[in-house]
Formats: sequence, C-alpha cells, structure tokens
Amino acid sequence: MLSLFLLPMIIINSGFISSAGILFILYIISGLGMAGIGMGIMHDAIHGSYSTNKYVNRYLGYTMNLIGANSTVWRIQHNVLHHTYTNIDQTDDDINPPAVLRFSPHAKKYWLHQFQHLYVWFFYGLSTISWITSKDFVRINRYRKKGFFTKKNEFKTELSKLIGWKLIYYTYALILPLLIVPLAPWIIILAFLSMHVVTGLLISIVFQVAHIMPNVDFPLPDGDGMLEGDWHAHQLATTSNFSPKGWFLSWLIGGLNYQIEHHLLPNICHIHYKKISAIVEQTAKEHGIPYHTKRTLGSAIWDHIKMLKELGKVSSLKVIAVKN
Repeated sequence: MLSLFLLPMIIINSGFISSAGILFILYIISGLGMAGIGMGIMHDAIHGSYSTNKYVNRYLGYTMNLIGANSTVWRIQHNVLHHTYTNIDQTDDDINPPAVLRFSPHAKKYWLHQFQHLYVWFFYGLSTISWITSKDFVRINRYRKKGFFTKKNEFKTELSKLIGWKLIYYTYALILPLLIVPLAPWIIILAFLSMHVVTGLLISIVFQVAHIMPNVDFPLPDGDGMLEGDWHAHQLATTSNFSPKGWFLSWLIGGLNYQIEHHLLPNICHIHYKKISAIVEQTAKEHGIPYHTKRTLGSAIWDHIKMLKELGKVSSLKVIAVKN
C-alpha cells in the first residue's frame, strides 16, 4: 500500500510526465494507495494492534501524517469518541457531518436532507480533501476545548506538528508537481483532486456502511447522559459487518468488513477477524444479542442508501435502548 501510494508520486515528481491521461492515472493509483494506508496500516497502528512493539505502532501511525491527515487528531476522534460512543449523536464524531447531511435520527432535520441519498456521494468524494485542509484544524481546536490537551504547551506542540506535516504533504503531492510537471496548472490540480475523490469515496463507504444502516441502533442517553446496558452489547447493536466471504476485499480494506469484531476487540490485528467472527456470532446468538451482517458490499451500500433516504424523510426512527 505504501508503494501503491509513493511510487506514482515519485514518478509524477520526476518531471517526465507530459500526458494528462497518465498524470490522472498515476494520481488515481496513489488514491488507492492512500486509502489502503488509511485502512490497512495506520488504522491498526494507531489502535496499537499492528505490532506488539509500541514503537512499530507509533511510527507506522505516522503514515497517517504522511498522507496529509494527523494521527493525534485521529486517535481522539476515532479511538476515543467513535469507539467509545458509537452512534451516539453529538458525541460520536463519525455521525456529526456538516449540516447538509443527517446521519442520526436525533440530529436536526432540514428540507434538503430528503435528497441526501443522491448528493452524499459528492461529499464523500470531497471528504479527505476537506479533512486534510480544514477539518483537522477544526477538530484539534474543539478537542482542546473538551480538555484533551492538558499538559503545558501540549496543544501548541501538536498544532505545530499538524501544520508541519500538512506542509510536507502539500509540498510533494501538489506544489512540486505544479512546479515540475509540464502541464497546465488546472490539469494538475484536477488530477490531485481526482486522487482525493477516489480515497474519499473508498474510505467513506467502508466506514459508513458499518454504522449508518437501517438495522443498527442509535441509542439516546437519558437526562444524566447515561445509557442503559453494557458497552459490548452497545457495539453489537450499533455496528454491522459486510461481505464476510470476500477475502480479497477484506485484504484490500484492512479487515474493516468485520467491523463488529474490530469494535469489540480493537487491540487485535485485523488479520484475525475472520476466525474470531464465528466465535463472536455464536456467542451473540447464545445471549440473544443481534449480530448484524450484510452478505456483500453491494447490498450494504444499497441498505446505506435506503437509510440515508429514510433519515431524510422522517424526523425520527425507532430507537432501541441497548440492553443486556
């Protein structure tokens, strides 16, 4: 995945590319590699499950920075907020999109949302360029206000690192090609954006079909901010697998078709999810706990579309409290 991302970048920055078609192909290949780094390398590494060696995990986690995002911000947004408070409105950052999208039955509904199942793909395609350009800055500032950076000068240090890594990324991914590639700047910029459209669509689809689905729950805390039931049952109720027999797809997306196993056991490397899934499914069945799964990625995407449409036309959905 690193080679898939870096080799086309090296070729682009060699200055020998004079064909717009080849430039687009190289950037799109890099987009596939970027998605692979996000799902297959940094995801495990930042969870501490790529290796038993914490230093290996730390440095492989920096591949997140290499592709323009930020490992520190991701760790808070994903490991802490998403994995702890899955599908809880205003707490799980994965279901707190811009106002033009509605991912929770408890979120405010606008007239435009009735069309979100049609235009959501545009926003999915722009998600990573928005992520690396502005969203990381918005999130790191919000997390500072939430009290995540408490040590002296910790926030300033992390902000400096965030800016530095982004400058490195934009330098080799866009600025140098603009200076070196003998093509019109607008062609280079469009090719760069095409890379992010590929990455954004792939990552958004894989992560969203695991949680924004008709059969999963969106639990609502009580007046004291508490949820009924236990954390493990909550993960099973709010998460869905897809394509359990798709071995190549599973390799390609870092085992994230087994989202239930990942949410229950995030400290275990994704290569073990397939074998673990049979145990988890049987245990859930024994205890009368739902185990959501879709046979193929296509059927999962279709159900995701139906869920987006449903969230756009109704003000609320049935919310089932998580019980033991």
